[in-house]
Amino acid sequence: MPNLRRCGANAAPDIWRTWFVGAIIALLAGCAPTDQAPAPAAAAAPVQPVPFQQAVLNAANAVFSSAPTSGSRQVVVIDPLVNGVTGEQSAATRQIQNRIVELAREKYPQFDIQPFSAATVSKGPYVMVGTFTPVNAQGQTAGSREAYRFCLVMVDLRAGKTIAKGVARARTEGVDATPIGFFRDSPGWSNDASIKSYIDTCQATKVGDTISQTYLNGILTASLISEAIDAYDASRYRDALDLYVTAANTPAGKQLRVYNGLYLTNWKLGRRDEAAGAFGRVVDYGLDNNALGVKILFRPGSTSLDTAQQSAGPYDMWLRQIATHGASRNACLQVTGNSSPSGSAALNDQLSLLRAEYVKGRLERDATALQGHVIATGVGAKNNLVGTGADDLSDALDRRVEFKVIPSC
Repeated sequence: MPNLRRCGANAAPDIWRTWFVGAIIALLAGCAPTDQAPAPAAAAAPVQPVPFQQAVLNAANAVFSSAPTSGSRQVVVIDPLVNGVTGEQSAATRQIQNRIVELAREKYPQFDIQPFSAATVSKGPYVMVGTFTPVNAQGQTAGSREAYRFCLVMVDLRAGKTIAKGVARARTEGVDATPIGFFRDSPGWSNDASIKSYIDTCQATKVGDTISQTYLNGILTASLISEAIDAYDASRYRDALDLYVTAANTPAGKQLRVYNGLYLTNWKLGRRDEAAGAFGRVVDYGLDNNALGVKILFRPGSTSLDTAQQSAGPYDMWLRQIATHGASRNACLQVTGNSSPSGSAALNDQLSLLRAEYVKGRLERDATALQGHVIATGVGAKNNLVGTGADDLSDALDRRVEFKVIPSC
């Protein structure tokens, strides 16, 4: 509120309530307010994207330079950065993490960056989380993606609060958004509560805010999953399986990354029956949450399955598991085809419907109880998660087939 000059005995305390009432009273008292009425706030200028490496430095320097420190070195761990919509880690998010570690060693010796593991989490360290998300010119995750929105946050695990935050906008040039091995191979996607809590911890908080309790409760599980993902990407499948089994037995272990991991590691180890059972858990998790996106990929412009993309398991087994678990619910399933935004929108709508119809037919053949209980729809590129139109591994989720339980057919 603007300061008002109180003059004369008639200037009553009511002049402090609002600018308008205060001004009238002050004028009647023979004096006027010293400040002018505030001008309307100007619209904020659009954030201008900068080169990728510069965006990383801008956000990381903002966080390190503003985070509180004590007399001793502060342990910091990085909970791996993700795409802020899909929750996937990519080559780009790995690059960012490596650069953050280098920067801390070069300029910020007061911070001791240690691996993200169950052992380090038990020390109650500072934790860095971040999202790196393709956005349009307005900064939204819709339409034509023209830049990357970068959010980086440091939280105090003991206090349960956000203590520093940096944001930047990066140009698309030089960004490798290809998912790392585990996420590239994972068959299923769902709007997982654990991933949402991570993203919200970065994007929906400001300095001083309390951290999501879901994120705090799941951080030990997250550290086990991170170690398992690293082991999977290093082809240490036995180690990865053991870590996923351990994660599954924690209170926060009922999440899709764990079920995807159990499926993938069993498949890589040649344990076909165990893999099929684990894929069934992927299906049940998605249907329980009424959203399961499966990367059943088709040949370009075709309704034929792209069998060249089956390195992480056969589509035939996937479809049988979806049919069996869907039929066991005695409910109706909605099958929705999606496409990337490249090409004609009308053609994409038609093609996504034809692909959903193909999957519908396969489900009804695999489980006759589903006949008359499956609806096929196509939405083209309307529900893109990545939206870059790259038509490669980086946006495979945009070409997913989704399954939902609906009340009636």
